[in-house]
Amino acid sequence: MHVESAVALALLPDFALILLGAGLRRVLHLGDHFWNGLEKLVYYVLFPALLFSGLVKTRIDWAVAAPMIGVAAGALWTGMLLGLAARLFPISPISFASQYQCAFRFNSYIGLAVAGTLYGVPGIAAMGIVVGLMVPQANTAAVWMLARHGERGVWRELAKNPLILATLAGVAANLAGIEPPTVLLHFLGRLAEAAIALGLLAVGAGLRLVGADKASAQQGGRAKYALLAAADGGAATHSAAGYLLVVKLAAMPAMALLLIRWFGLTGIHADIALIFAALPASSSAYILAQRMGGDGPRVAWLISASTLIGMLSLPAWLSLR
Repeated sequence: MHVESAVALALLPDFALILLGAGLRRVLHLGDHFWNGLEKLVYYVLFPALLFSGLVKTRIDWAVAAPMIGVAAGALWTGMLLGLAARLFPISPISFASQYQCAFRFNSYIGLAVAGTLYGVPGIAAMGIVVGLMVPQANTAAVWMLARHGERGVWRELAKNPLILATLAGVAANLAGIEPPTVLLHFLGRLAEAAIALGLLAVGAGLRLVGADKASAQQGGRAKYALLAAADGGAATHSAAGYLLVVKLAAMPAMALLLIRWFGLTGIHADIALIFAALPASSSAYILAQRMGGDGPRVAWLISASTLIGMLSLPAWLSLR
């Protein structure tokens, strides 16, 4: 069996959960209220518990993990820098600020699920280290750009971000050698167990297969979206979205692959760094855009497109490693 086929089969259950979420939303007719509530539960409670418990339980060998972290950071910063070029397209400032984050923000739910599928607990621990250290950087860049164009306080938004708070708490506890009580670890473990499955279902339920302009119209005819649609020409909008997809799904993993070979990284750490770089855009980008008055529909479309394309591109990149 070819490597790419073996990887694709290994990842099939995780991608099947995403497709199941998309199907359940359309078949069960639970409504937006249910799925929005599920997304918030995962984002504000379950996923922070997964991050904190993973970091506090894993003794981090920084010397061994350093090259993997360096590759992941190099890929992330490649996305952040190349994503700035999307401003050259004739789209509105707030639309650019909203979509910019899709050039580098990564879907941690998929990353942790894929790492666990391929490498079990060691894979989840390694991905947890990468996610824990990259989330603050990615979220800071995303929040700063939206706050800058949306006139929101950057530090206030960062101080309330549950992923950043959970990461800082987990790393601090790890470095201090603090071991939480067994009862607390079991409680966090139960929450963490639910995070991946429900997170992937929420990713699938959030897929938007209609065009961004149509999605904007479905928001109830809000004036701000009408203005955005008028400001953003169709060709320019599609070109900007296509460029951001190329940055996220091609430029970032390509840089990771170059750095992996440069550092001579092998084994689990090489695969985890490459998986991280090849992940589709984060579903949390839509929540952030909505909360900060951004262009939610276009972000939702970008997330959906990157997720569907990522089901094929992620195994392909792993086969090149």
